[in-house]
Amino acid sequence: MNETLDKITNAIIELEVDDIKAMVKAALDAKIPASDILKAATKGMDAVGKKYEQKEYYLTELVLAGETMKEAFDVLAPALKASGTAKSKGTIIMATVKGDQHDIGKNILKSLLMAKGFDIIDLGMDVDASKVVDKVKETGAKVVALSSLLTMTVEQIKTVNDALVAAKLRSKVKLIVGGAPLNMALAKKLGADTYADDATSGVKEIERLFSN
Repeated sequence: MNETLDKITNAIIELEVDDIKAMVKAALDAKIPASDILKAATKGMDAVGKKYEQKEYYLTELVLAGETMKEAFDVLAPALKASGTAKSKGTIIMATVKGDQHDIGKNILKSLLMAKGFDIIDLGMDVDASKVVDKVKETGAKVVALSSLLTMTVEQIKTVNDALVAAKLRSKVKLIVGGAPLNMALAKKLGADTYADDATSGVKEIERLFSN
């Protein structure tokens, strides 16, 4: 592999958040295709995911890797768009449910999914069910990913599910949820299609939803 691309892969693995933008810009200036640079960065994120699964990396490293990938993507996005290689694998709406102000897990998942080639619409934190419904109508997104980190906010998942049902949209989207108080049984009870206990398993579940 090109030495410049190797450096980008390693920069993601080594969490070099301060240097990655310059590396990506240098690669673009050297006329390396944006798609190849994205593949190199994605390879780094895959390696970070494996380190996390093997308990070599923990949440802190996963957060930093997500930040590093985001910095790389900020530089890459215009070049990918211009080259016509930014073919989306699909659109995902992400949100932390109403009443909840936590977004670390959501942001990590977002970075991992962007690295895999998905288009992400991030509605942020403390999001009302009606906002999710409006965005599904507007975009035709096939997956909605909800985060709930507080026991007192998990019922908001059912609120979103019911709102999608009322809008006759529920059959058109898959609903995946995650967060500390949740498990698969509770997720299903609240109306979700599936559950992920961390960001790396979230990516796998979402890829499975799209493949189905």
